[in-house]
Amino acid sequence: MALKFLVPGLDEETSEKTIKILQSRLSQEQECALLLKHAHWNMDGKEFIGIHEMMDPEVDSVLAMADETAERLATLGGQADGRPEDIIKNRTWKGIDLVGRKDAIEYLKAMNDYYTEFIKADREAIKQLDELDVISSNIIQDHVQELEHFQWFMRSHLI
Repeated sequence: MALKFLVPGLDEETSEKTIKILQSRLSQEQECALLLKHAHWNMDGKEFIGIHEMMDPEVDSVLAMADETAERLATLGGQADGRPEDIIKNRTWKGIDLVGRKDAIEYLKAMNDYYTEFIKADREAIKQLDELDVISSNIIQDHVQELEHFQWFMRSHLI
């Protein structure tokens, strides 16, 4: 990959490794926002309104994470690949299988499972980034904290 520039203190190899990890995180952040909206639009049932209304602020939060990740990619001299085909190309995680109108709790269970895997992938990225670029690691650490907070909300509905 041809980097536009290097940030002070990082060499090209370190930057490229960091960019690859961040691109994966960006792709999952983008997908997560799409899945949250899919669930938001397609849920129904007794628990509908409370769960439906808690989804939109989380979409905004996850999109803000994606924006921060994309801007870090650019800061490192890379590019943010944000097209739908990029999400698919970078996907190493399982999505959700629910389609169509389903009970809100079904969507919440699926999203909770998705978040579990999302958080695990972010934590793995943090371990790698700690060795490469502490600034990028700190960004993903902040994202994990937000994801865990929302997962707590989801789990509270599932008890």
